[in-house]
Amino acid sequence: MRVYLVQHGLAKDKSEDSARPLSDQGREDVTRCAGFLSLFEKPKPVKIVHSGKLRAAQTAEMFAEAWGGIPVEQTLDLAPNDDPSVWSAHLASMNEDVMLVGHLPYMQRLAGLLICGDPQREAVRFRNGGVVCMEKGESGWSILWQINPTLFYGESV
Repeated sequence: MRVYLVQHGLAKDKSEDSARPLSDQGREDVTRCAGFLSLFEKPKPVKIVHSGKLRAAQTAEMFAEAWGGIPVEQTLDLAPNDDPSVWSAHLASMNEDVMLVGHLPYMQRLAGLLICGDPQREAVRFRNGGVVCMEKGESGWSILWQINPTLFYGESV
């Protein structure tokens, strides 16, 4: 089983729009990563779930569209400060590949919990619009790969 952990794309500043939708740069970043994955990552997840915040929902919809219409749904327990042990338990009982779209520090803590058994450990560095693919094996979770928008145009953006 694979889980794809995604930090939502770059959002507009709260002073610009209090709903914090994706910025133009955020849309570009997610478009590039989602397009790349749609070409090379097989099999694809059976569904994409997101926190319900606008920027996460928009990011989820963009990945779903790139992969040809994967079902997208809002879920509980993916907000920035939620307890990562809830989704860790969900994932332990699942067999189908899923993409989770959320926020920092949540995604960072979930990855630390899955990889190291410690939500305070930085097991992987997330980037807005990037994806970390992890696989559940006999002895636990391991990172298969990671992509992020800097692969397409460097670190300076």
